[in-house]
Amino acid sequence: MKKIGLLSDTHGWIYPGIFDFFEDCDEIWHAGDIGDLATLQRLEAFKPVRAVYGNIDGRDIRLECPEALSFICEGLRVSIKHIGGYPGRYERSALVLLDREKPGLFIAGHSHILKIMNDYKRDMLYMNPGAAGKTGLHRLITCIRFSVEGGSVYGPEVLEKSRNTI
Repeated sequence: MKKIGLLSDTHGWIYPGIFDFFEDCDEIWHAGDIGDLATLQRLEAFKPVRAVYGNIDGRDIRLECPEALSFICEGLRVSIKHIGGYPGRYERSALVLLDREKPGLFIAGHSHILKIMNDYKRDMLYMNPGAAGKTGLHRLITCIRFSVEGGSVYGPEVLEKSRNTI
């Protein structure tokens, strides 16, 4: 079993409470818009990181992170892409990725809206962790932690913090 911390859209700033929330996680997955290399390095100093770049990320992040990732974690095929859309409204290049990889879990960022839902048509789980940074239209800082075992996702938990209290 692996415990995963999932976040997106940090935009160069990480809510300090995320480190406590992710303390027992084995890996951190970042779904893009990291913001700067220092933010990525801060996460990497804390836990192993798998990350994709987002639309605001510059050359430094794009040299370190791919546009999309696909891998197997504990028997579960996972694909991550920053701009991906969501079930019924996937972005065109995300559809190509989904058709090619056929993941059991698809993770996207970009919208700043936390969403966990089944895509019954594709027989997969969809996750968007919302936004863990303080830049953007979102009012809540959000991220997700969950476990992966035997090809399935278990026990997703959400950290939710109002930006107004930071």
